[in-house]
Amino acid sequence: MFGLIGHSTSFEEARIKARSLGYDEYADGDLDMWCAAPPQLVEEVTVTSATGKTIRGAYIDSVFVPEMLRRFKTAKRKVLKAMELAQKSGIDITALGGFTSIIFEDLNLLREERVSAVQLDWQRFTTGNTHTAWVICRQVEINAPRLGMDLATAKVAVVGASGDIGSAVCRWLQRRGVGDLLLVARRPQPLVDLQESLGSGRILPLDQALSEADVVVWVASLPQSLQIDTATLRKPCLMIDGGYPKNLDSRAAAEGVHVLKGGIVEFWQDIGWQMMEVAEMARPQRQMFACFAEAMLLDFEDIHTNFSWGRNNITLEAMDLIGAASLRHGFSALALDSDQAPESADPTAAPALASA
Repeated sequence: MFGLIGHSTSFEEARIKARSLGYDEYADGDLDMWCAAPPQLVEEVTVTSATGKTIRGAYIDSVFVPEMLRRFKTAKRKVLKAMELAQKSGIDITALGGFTSIIFEDLNLLREERVSAVQLDWQRFTTGNTHTAWVICRQVEINAPRLGMDLATAKVAVVGASGDIGSAVCRWLQRRGVGDLLLVARRPQPLVDLQESLGSGRILPLDQALSEADVVVWVASLPQSLQIDTATLRKPCLMIDGGYPKNLDSRAAAEGVHVLKGGIVEFWQDIGWQMMEVAEMARPQRQMFACFAEAMLLDFEDIHTNFSWGRNNITLEAMDLIGAASLRHGFSALALDSDQAPESADPTAAPALASA
């Protein structure tokens, strides 16, 4: 059985969703009440792979909202209690989605081995970052040529390059043989370390990288104060919005600038769930974050382990493995077709995923 731990995109949206699900006491409560509220297992679902295999899953709402981000103790407690609920519910592998994954890593929750009387079993949880990184890379490989770009000569900037997903994307782009890899991040030393490990790539400030790049992969959240001068961007320019929340389309709207939601996949058939309604997906019955899909893929493959765990541990081999499973079980990455339709793929063509 797989599990997904998520949250609403805002407090107001969370209250509306709570009322629609019949949680009137949550809908009427203020933010302080929500801070104290426990996580809820709000939905169970059955999912069938393109191969015919069927699995069961559950969605756990952490009852966290972005307005709580500055309340560090609250944010930490929300994530840990949601993990505790997943484990107590007998879920074999659970993915952390949205801010729950960010909170887990930034607050180093690996130090917290116990929640109440429960000893957390880390093998039951995954950040889903390996599948997210693979999906973003596939979006680059599929969509750049559609804009007339040859990746062998293109300049590709990765913003947030030294992070967990960013560094994995950089390693993939280097193996792919992009023309010029531009490395961007806030902290200089991790970028230097990444450049040394890659043996290539140019470290640039954000403004210079944006003006040079044919493709920009954003795997860092955009600061509220950031302004993008679209006049300085190359045309055409492909921008993959792989951060969270996804708000690049409103910052980089311009003729010739093509913004694609990164790290989003579409399943081969409707699932029949409500959970993705809160994530503002274009096709909520089929689309989901790639990190969520990783838990489903691991359950389809009977690999119940923390496949993605810790910073900068993503390998190219693991990306290839989870990517093969993704195609085989009927997932496809969003593309630049009309209404961001997914790529077409033969889900039965990929090789089997071996145990990682």
